[in-house]
Amino acid sequence: MINQARRISVAPMMDWTDRHCRFFHRQMTTHALLYTEMVVADAVIHGARERLLGFDEVEHPVALQLGGSDPAKLAEAARVGEAFGYDEINLNVGCPSDRVQSGTFGACLMKVPDLVATCIAAMKAAVTVPVTVKCRIGVDEQDPEPALDALANGVFDAGADALWVHARKAWLEGLSPRENRDIPPLDYNRVYRLKAGKQSKFIGINGGIQSLGEVRLHLDHVDGAMLGRAAYHTPGILAGVDAAFYGARSEAFDFAALIDAMAEYAARHIEQGGRLGHVTRHMVGLFHGLPGARRYRQILSTDATRPGAGADVLKTAFAAVELGGATAEAA
Repeated sequence: MINQARRISVAPMMDWTDRHCRFFHRQMTTHALLYTEMVVADAVIHGARERLLGFDEVEHPVALQLGGSDPAKLAEAARVGEAFGYDEINLNVGCPSDRVQSGTFGACLMKVPDLVATCIAAMKAAVTVPVTVKCRIGVDEQDPEPALDALANGVFDAGADALWVHARKAWLEGLSPRENRDIPPLDYNRVYRLKAGKQSKFIGINGGIQSLGEVRLHLDHVDGAMLGRAAYHTPGILAGVDAAFYGARSEAFDFAALIDAMAEYAARHIEQGGRLGHVTRHMVGLFHGLPGARRYRQILSTDATRPGAGADVLKTAFAAVELGGATAEAA
């Protein structure tokens, strides 16, 4: 049975989807599945777990994305993640950065689907929550037809509960991680073909999705759509997700209440020794395209980053915005 709760998600994004970002995103959508940044299995096992894995209960449903290629270590990290309360454990088979290549995980695992399947089987045996995979359609000179089929067949045979596919190749040689997000062409039809051959399995799509309208088009072909940079740079689109895809009542979103909630959250973070900028750096694009948005961005980029800045700066920035008749997605 396809898990409809996983229908819309916000992608795991390194340096972006930390706990403050997820708390912010959760204020705009009750239902979308949120993902952590990728956390390396060794760090989960040996590192400062509360700092790496801690999250606010309001973030549910929230998934922990792990990086690694050692089945035993991934199984142990998955157990730790489940004990922390994560609703899902995801294995990264898509990140093309130099860091993951040197560690033999991320996108380079597309070349060893049998190892990925072994990792998934170990993780599934270790936890009771869903175990999922996020991958590319292929890497380097691979033919995406057999490469993606091999990866998908292996992980589903091993018990994976879902497969998210970033609909681009990753070029591990010749392109930087930033270029890998844009230069390899999108091939949504390859993901659609994968789903057509696996009707009973959850197949979600990721890569270049800019609007909720585009999400609707993808959902005619696959089970879920994952928003990445669009959700981060123009997060206001998340305020329309629950009404558009989860049956919530359509009504004007209360951005003033959102700012109040984030100011209270930021104040708590500051009391615990944090800085306002840790929170507000994720909120800069909230009012993209609206009158006053430029001033809002200026305040968050300057005043909110100064030592000793308090949560009142966030309300000052919001006062510069003229919402007018803006819709949730427009914001």
